[in-house]
Amino acid sequence: MEILCTENIQALKSLVHSATQIAVLGHTHPDGDALGVTAGMCLWLQQCGKESVTCVLPDTPATHLQFILPPSVRYLFHDQAPDRAAACIAEADLIILMDCNAFSRTEALQPHLEASHARKILIDHHLNPDRDAFDLVFSTPDISSASELLYWILKACSESGGDTLPAAFARTGSRSDAEGRVSFPDIAIGTALMIGMTTDTNNFANSVFPSTFRMASELIAAGVDRDALLQHIYQSYRENRVRLMGYMQYEGLHTLPCGAAYMIMTEEVLRRFDLHEGESEGLVNVPLTIADIRLSVLLKQEKDHFRVSVRSKKGTSAQQLAVRFFHGGGHENASGGKLHIGTDIPAAGDAAAYVENALNTFLA
Repeated sequence: MEILCTENIQALKSLVHSATQIAVLGHTHPDGDALGVTAGMCLWLQQCGKESVTCVLPDTPATHLQFILPPSVRYLFHDQAPDRAAACIAEADLIILMDCNAFSRTEALQPHLEASHARKILIDHHLNPDRDAFDLVFSTPDISSASELLYWILKACSESGGDTLPAAFARTGSRSDAEGRVSFPDIAIGTALMIGMTTDTNNFANSVFPSTFRMASELIAAGVDRDALLQHIYQSYRENRVRLMGYMQYEGLHTLPCGAAYMIMTEEVLRRFDLHEGESEGLVNVPLTIADIRLSVLLKQEKDHFRVSVRSKKGTSAQQLAVRFFHGGGHENASGGKLHIGTDIPAAGDAAAYVENALNTFLA
């Protein structure tokens, strides 16, 4: 992998070695990949001897994903403690932004990141990274997830040789090979990264590369309990989610002759099912199980806008739909964006007409 060249790996080590206060950040509404990759990075930094490491996230993670958060990592959530989160960013001399391609994906944290004079590292797998805003960039869309990318970065750090590492890097707590050299993966880090990769691929259903299977194989061989992780990820929801999923598929699913489907979760629906953050995860993928459907859109109402999720089958670009009609972007077959009430559409009730026109126009 070209981005894992010796120059980049040595630059990463140097930046980490010289830092005293490190802030690790992820995107707004953090999903499993954002939480897995930030947790993995924080654990690795701690094992490298870094004592002042804080994970700063724009929003509190969904309840069913909070098992990912390691108890040894210090977390600050901007929606709960905005002043402390801002202060942490201001005081950091190294900022590592993960699983997003620009400061804008952190929303409320963006102005604090722009004002910071810290050195900055980006680790991401989305298109169009804002390279000019960072001192070091690890970015490629040809990988399943940010968690997988970090896995190979840490492997490269470990395999580059103990004699080239700063002293702190010799204390990683990872497995040792037959010659006593420190090697990756460490179980705690590997577990976090396995979670991130699994959720971002929808359990190996999309965006999977040969390297993804190699990562999974190595982590299972190292002792990561994948069965336990799957139970946490996919079998720990509230009953409300199951009822919501059934309701939306029966009452809320709209299919179009052009080969598209959409669903809209209004504020009324969210209140009726007492939906928590993250509990609609995976719903947007369901219409793609229909033979003739190649594009699926899910809208979720939030105050003055709808959050939009877009998924597609191979050969149809979810990314281009998100860019053209929903101020968004992402991956070729998995993207997202927003539909603003008052500017894009006059009122929330106009969302369906807007979406149908977008889908018909895009697939014409």
